[in-house]
Amino acid sequence: MKKINLVLTLSTILIFSFCGSKSQTKQELDLNRTSEELDNSVPDKDQAYWEELAEGMNRALIRHFWGANFEGYEDRYYFNYGSDMSNMTTNHYWPQAHAMDVVVDGYKRTSDQFYLDLYPLWWDGAPRYNFSGREEDAWWNEFVDDMEWIVLAQLRMYESTGDEQYFAKANQMYNDWIWTNWGPEDEAPWYGGITWKTDVEKTKNACSNGPGALVAARIYTLYDQISTPGDKAKQAYLDEAVKIYTWLRNNLYEPSEGKVFDNMNREGKIDQAIYTYNQGTFLGAAHELYKITGEKQYLEDAVQASNYVIDRMSTNNGVLPNSTSGDGGLFNGIFFRYFVNLVNEPDLDAVSHEKFHTYITKCATVMAENGVNKNTMLYSGDWWNAPADDAPVALTPMLTGCMLAEAMCVLKPLN
Repeated sequence: MKKINLVLTLSTILIFSFCGSKSQTKQELDLNRTSEELDNSVPDKDQAYWEELAEGMNRALIRHFWGANFEGYEDRYYFNYGSDMSNMTTNHYWPQAHAMDVVVDGYKRTSDQFYLDLYPLWWDGAPRYNFSGREEDAWWNEFVDDMEWIVLAQLRMYESTGDEQYFAKANQMYNDWIWTNWGPEDEAPWYGGITWKTDVEKTKNACSNGPGALVAARIYTLYDQISTPGDKAKQAYLDEAVKIYTWLRNNLYEPSEGKVFDNMNREGKIDQAIYTYNQGTFLGAAHELYKITGEKQYLEDAVQASNYVIDRMSTNNGVLPNSTSGDGGLFNGIFFRYFVNLVNEPDLDAVSHEKFHTYITKCATVMAENGVNKNTMLYSGDWWNAPADDAPVALTPMLTGCMLAEAMCVLKPLN
């Protein structure tokens, strides 16, 4: 019954979206515009345009990737790794969190029961298909950052519903499985840090510390809303968020340019690879701590990390490089999720605000006009070329596209 309801609703929305609505006739998507034209202008698209794009892409995500939509898999409450059963591996846990984040985006934007109906189904399916769950906790995973992404999604599920079971699970996972991977603080040359993987304890990654700081800061922010937040004091979460962020800033952040290095390895050496998702969670954690403490250094860090992405990483005719598969397909989307919150920050200086607002709008416009297939509403991670109607699309870049479209729906006007 759930499957039938989902598919019928999807058919209705996809027939309407981008196929004859009033806003489509006023703002026809033009695939013939040159890159030079796009480089020098950002078309003015109204809020209705972005909401229609986000709705179409969000529904397409569910139609093409939600496992239970396919005959013979009616209880597969899990997002497939490839569109239309092209890849059904379950060896990738962390994209599930970001897929659920997109569902939460859709529910927060529309208050539509369609999205809310997916919450309990995913709550069943995500731990059931977790490839490394433990007997005592099916949500546990050997990758600490995977658990952090899951917890961030659970916290947003709580925020969007007020259902404390989601907060309780997130809080338990953070305390039992995430914070326990911090340190030890007296061990040279690491002196703290959250490990990336439970069986590689001396590798401390940006991808496990940025999200870790975000989790602790968000639990602190939500703490007073919860009827039974547990025995741990509220202040402890803020102390831990600051401690994690400070370790990340001191060890993997280069403040003069704003770049975030990937990890400190088991020999204590810094891997200087730079990825957009690490930039995103670093600036996201800095922004969260700024909102809590009002300390300007956090805001300055967030701005500097954002500038590095715009000025140094956006080498694809003004947008980020294409990323069409694998873990990397998600990296840009994670950046945009946290970046848009910074763009909306009232205390952001006027010059940065205009620069950041123009940048995210341009990225979304390039994707919408060139990278999204207007028949399927799928995005494959190539900014300038849409996937063919019958081409399989990977889950990770599709999620990036959805996150960018949803970001435009919450982006406040430039003025």
